Amino acid sequence: MPFTLHGLPVSNGIAIGHVHLVSHALLEVSHYHVTPKHLKAELSRLDDAVETVRGELTGLKAATASGHAHSEVGAFLDLHMMLLDDPMLVDAARAHISERRCNAEWALVQQMEQLIEQFDQIEDAYLRERKADVVQVVERLVKVLLGHPGHLPPKRRDGLGTIVVAHDLAPADTLSFRDHNIAGFITDVGGPTSHTAIVARSQSIPAVVALRNVRQLVEDDELVIVDGTRGVVIVEPDERVLEEYHLRKAELELERSKLKRLANAKPTTLDGEEVELLANIEMPADASHAKSIGADGVGLYRTEFLFMGREVLPDEDEQFEAYRSVLKSMPGKPVTIRTLDIGADKALNGVNQRMEPNPALGLRAIRYSLSEPQMFMAQLRALLRASHYGHLKILIPMLAHAHEIDQALAFIGRAKEQLKDRKQKFDAGVQIGGMIEVPAAALALGMFVRRLHFLSIGTNDLIQYTLAIDRTDEAVAHLYDPLHPAVLRLVGSTIQTGVRFGLPVSVCGEMAGDPAYTRLLLGIGLRQFSMHPAQILEVKQEVLRADVGDIAPKAQRLLKMDEPSRLREAFERL
Repeated sequence: MPFTLHGLPVSNGIAIGHVHLVSHALLEVSHYHVTPKHLKAELSRLDDAVETVRGELTGLKAATASGHAHSEVGAFLDLHMMLLDDPMLVDAARAHISERRCNAEWALVQQMEQLIEQFDQIEDAYLRERKADVVQVVERLVKVLLGHPGHLPPKRRDGLGTIVVAHDLAPADTLSFRDHNIAGFITDVGGPTSHTAIVARSQSIPAVVALRNVRQLVEDDELVIVDGTRGVVIVEPDERVLEEYHLRKAELELERSKLKRLANAKPTTLDGEEVELLANIEMPADASHAKSIGADGVGLYRTEFLFMGREVLPDEDEQFEAYRSVLKSMPGKPVTIRTLDIGADKALNGVNQRMEPNPALGLRAIRYSLSEPQMFMAQLRALLRASHYGHLKILIPMLAHAHEIDQALAFIGRAKEQLKDRKQKFDAGVQIGGMIEVPAAALALGMFVRRLHFLSIGTNDLIQYTLAIDRTDEAVAHLYDPLHPAVLRLVGSTIQTGVRFGLPVSVCGEMAGDPAYTRLLLGIGLRQFSMHPAQILEVKQEVLRADVGDIAPKAQRLLKMDEPSRLREAFERL
């Protein structure tokens, strides 16, 4: 009998295919004693598994470097390789084997459970994310030890793809699927910012997560439909439903094909309002993709991905070369580069490892940079040197206080003086902007307007902090609401203040890349959108169809509404 499951939609599209259950090896681990004469062999077995997994991760990392995967995935792989060297995991497991005379699988799982217990007691966003990484690394090691790493089935003759069903998927898992006919992903756990979601979106694969016990409800080779737009999974659909979804899928593919023709179209509304559609990138190589789909520039270059997952941090010259390469690949177009945004769910290997009660509210972003003046100065000098090769704009993250802006500007001034002393060229008039990510910043824009050249709204964090919701926690993911009246008022007032003072304002969070919000953002005055390159053409299509003169009065009325149900109804009519 057909039945339907509902979860969180994290990657749009429709997939139709047959289930492939990915083994949850941690549930299959048994415990047995190892005799003293076999302890050395058991330790070697663990070491061999570590080296096997290290080799797999290294190969997958090479694939990301050659452009086969999104660069954020490369950072996840670096973290997993780092965990293989963490004495709290593998060395502790070796100690368990020697002291308790137990098998390697059991030792790994016991140590993993101890680490998870410690993380759960701290209860903060970064450590919750790292807990998931530890589980995924141990899962991979155990699969090797058990002798079933989980290979995918060959391509089917019926032309349908494979729907991967798992408890959770690590970046390494999803990357290893790239050469197979993967149609969709379904997982028990996860949220909009989980590894599965990020990889699925970067590869345009429909995905639904947080389905709880889906692995117990479906069987290998069952036919399923994955609606990644609505968050629906239909198991063993009847002919009528199957025919309907085949039609929907064909329509979506036709629409995507048509979108490619918009790459060279100028994003202008029906009534002549010109709009900039910029790209968010993580690594220099991403700039070529942004350029190929007609991006008007780079609205957010996240420099932390140059720093994460490595033993030695990039020096000034390495940073300079990376920044310069992006500017040279986007000639004549603006490139906004954000200074280091470390903290919360992003940490440097071996740096700033102090335990924080709540890293999301701790030493992160500009607070961290100001506490590490040598690192900050090296980055600022590299950015200024690169400004000689293109239209560079520097963006300061997570500002909340006037003194943070003043200190950052003082550091920039000092970096300029140092470059003058070195007789190195730079753009003396480089523009400096600030991120609006916390309610305090959105409610006190005067100090930004007087000190900065432009603003960029980071809606992901702004929503998180306004609604007191950890956006990495699947238990409260359903409360993460861009249409909350308080969120809309903060976004709207920031944009309108920028318009009033002639200060450019962009939105670089998830709202900017969601076509569902394009008309609303246009109506409240936004003219600069920055998003993942894969989202640009869909948003451009909405811009080309929009009449701002007609939308604006309706959007302004929507901002004044307090009742969520009435607000959502008005939004649907917009």
